[in-house]
Amino acid sequence: MFFFRYPLRPLSHLGRVMLCIAMSLMAAVLMLVSPPTQADDSEARKAESPYFDVASSDPSTDRLPLKSTSVDVRIAGVIADVTVTQHYRNEGQRAIEARYVFPGSTQSAVYAMTVRLGDRLLTAKIKEKQQARIEYDNAKKEGKTSALLEQHRPNVFEMNVANIMPGDDVAVELRYTELLTPTDAQYGFVFPTVVGPRYNSPQGAAANEKWVATPTLHAGTASNTSFDLKLSIDSPLAVKDITSPSHAIEVEGLNGNRARVTLADKTAVNNNRDFILGYRLAGDKIESGLIMFRGAEENFFLAMVEPPKAIPTQQISPREYIFVVDISGSMHGYPLETAKELLRHLIGGLRASDTFNVMLFSGSSSMLAPTSVPATPANIEQAMETIRRQRGGGSTEIVPALKRVAALPKNPDVSRSIIFVTDGYVTVENEVFQLIRKNLNQSNVFAFGIGSSVNRHLIEGMARAGQGEAFIVTKPEQAAAQAERLRRMIDSPVLTQVKARFEGIDAYDVEPMQLPDVMGGRPVILFGKYRADAGAPVRGKLIVEGRAVDGAFRSELSADGRENQTASALRLLWARQRISSLSDQEALEGGAQQKDAITSLGLRYGLLTQYTSFIAVDQVVRNSNPAQTETVKQPLPMPEGVSDLAVGAEVPSTPEPAAWLALLVVMGIVVATVITQRRRS
Repeated sequence: MFFFRYPLRPLSHLGRVMLCIAMSLMAAVLMLVSPPTQADDSEARKAESPYFDVASSDPSTDRLPLKSTSVDVRIAGVIADVTVTQHYRNEGQRAIEARYVFPGSTQSAVYAMTVRLGDRLLTAKIKEKQQARIEYDNAKKEGKTSALLEQHRPNVFEMNVANIMPGDDVAVELRYTELLTPTDAQYGFVFPTVVGPRYNSPQGAAANEKWVATPTLHAGTASNTSFDLKLSIDSPLAVKDITSPSHAIEVEGLNGNRARVTLADKTAVNNNRDFILGYRLAGDKIESGLIMFRGAEENFFLAMVEPPKAIPTQQISPREYIFVVDISGSMHGYPLETAKELLRHLIGGLRASDTFNVMLFSGSSSMLAPTSVPATPANIEQAMETIRRQRGGGSTEIVPALKRVAALPKNPDVSRSIIFVTDGYVTVENEVFQLIRKNLNQSNVFAFGIGSSVNRHLIEGMARAGQGEAFIVTKPEQAAAQAERLRRMIDSPVLTQVKARFEGIDAYDVEPMQLPDVMGGRPVILFGKYRADAGAPVRGKLIVEGRAVDGAFRSELSADGRENQTASALRLLWARQRISSLSDQEALEGGAQQKDAITSLGLRYGLLTQYTSFIAVDQVVRNSNPAQTETVKQPLPMPEGVSDLAVGAEVPSTPEPAAWLALLVVMGIVVATVITQRRRS
C-alpha cells in the first residue's frame, strides 16, 4: 500500500487512460499468477477420505508400530510365489491395536497367513468376512492377541493386529502366488509398496468405506518403515536383460538359468513407489506350453499360447481418438508433467486422416471442442497448449467424465478409441467398469496409469471392460515408447475371433469362458480343470484358432502324458481367475448370486477375497485391561512424485519469478502515472 503526503488532484484524460491500461495489465497478470479454478470439493468432505498424519509427542503410545516389511519372491517358470513379512513392535507403554492399509498385486492369490508372537506360531484360518470380523472383535475385547486380514479391493488389503503389548514383536507372514504374463516376450514382476490416497466421491457407492480414511505422510516425508526385497528366477531358458526402472538392484547369475536380485541400497527407505522388475529369456520367445497338475480331488491345467507377430496392415482406416485426461490434485506436479509428455507423443503422432478431441476432468470437465476435430497441425498445437497450461487441482470425478464421453456423438463409420490418462486414485472402480461395459462397448478403451504407485485395479479393469489394453508410465522418458506401443496395437491387431477347443482332453471349468482379442504381444492364457482316470496318462491336445492380419491362425499344444506335480499353484491360480470373472460379472450385473459363488470359492480354496478373510487368534489372554487399548492407524508414505494436493491441500499460489517481475512492473507504472499527473496538476 502507498501513502501520499498531499491529497491527489484529479487526473488528466491521458492519465486516466494510462491508469486504466495499467490496471488492466495488472488484472491480467494477477490472473496468470492466481491458482487455476478448481471444483468445489466441500461436499467430498462428507465422505471418508485420507488425511495428513499428525505426529504425537505422547511417549506412552507407539504411533508407528510397523517397523519393517521384507519380501521374498521366487519365480519358477511363469509362476511367482511371494512371501511378505510385516514386523510390528510396540515401543510404547500401552497396549495397542495396529491397523495398516497396504497394497497387493491385482493378479495375486493370497492363500496363507501366519502370526509369530514370541515362541508361538499362529496359523490363520479363512472365514466368511463378517464371521472373521466378529471373531476378531471378540478376541480383542477378551485381551487376546489376534490378527485379521481383509480385502477391500483386489489390490488393497488391511491388516488389523489387536492387543500388541509393550515390548511385543509380532511378525505377520502372508503368502501369495501369481502368474507372470509376458508382453512382447518381456516378462515383468511388480510388487506394490504403497496405497495412493483415494478420492472418495460422496455420490459413489464407496462413500462410507472406512479404509479410505487412512493417514498419509506429507509429500517428501520419509516413512520410518524399512523395506527390503530379494528375488530369484529359475527358468529352463537363460535369463537375460534384468532391469528395474524403479529401484537400484544388484543381479547375480545373469545369462544363466538361475538369477538372483536384491536391492542395492539396504539402508534406503524404498517403500514410496512400486518395485518393478523386467527380464527376458534367451531367444526372445514366450515360454508357451501346456502345464498339467493332478491333485487329490481335482486336476488343473494352464495353457499359454504365443500369439503371431504383429504385421502392419496395408490400409490404415481413419480413426477417432478421445483423450480423457485427469487434472485433479493428485496429478499436480510430476504426474501431470509425465502425462503431458505422454500426450505430446500420442496427439503429436496422429495422422492427417484422424480426428480427435480432448477432455480435461477433475471436479468438473471441459472439452477441447463440441465434436472431434481433424488432426491438423493447428488443432494439435491448440490441444497441446491447452494441456500445457494445466497445473492440477480439485477432486477426481471420473464417473461424470465417463458419462460425458459416452454422450459424445459418434460417426458409425469411423472406429473410435478412448484413451484415459490418470493415476486412478478413486474408489468408484465398479461404477467405472459398469459404465464402460454398458455405454462404451462400441469403442476400444485404453488406460494409461501415470505415476509410481498407480491404482492398477482401476487401470487394468478399465482396459478389460473396454476390450483395450492397460499401460503404466512411471517416468516421462517412458512416454515415447508407450505411445508407440499403443499406435502399433491400434494399427496392427494381432489376433481376433479367438477360440479354443480340446481333442482327447476332458476339460471343463475353463477360464476365461470367452477369449478376448489378443493385442500388444500378450499370449493367449487358459486355465481349467480336466478329468482323468487314476493312473492313466493324459494324451490329447489343445487347439487355439483365430484370425490374424495375414489370414487364419492355428496353434496346437500337446499333452504328452507328463504331469508337473510341482505345479500345485495351478489350483489357486484357477480359483483366482474364476473369482476375477465373477467379480467382473458382479460389477456389471450385481446381485447375490456372484457374491455367494465368490464366498464359496474363497472358503473352498482358502483364498482371500472381498467376502472372505484370514483370522488368527492366540488363546492366551495377555491384556488384562483391553478397554484401554489404543487403536493406531499406521500412516502411509505419499507415493513418489505425488504432492499434498492429493489429500486436499490448496493449490500452491506462489507465482513464478517472471510473473512477480511483471506484477511489480505494472504496479510501478500505476504509481509513476499517478505521481506524474499529481505534479503536473
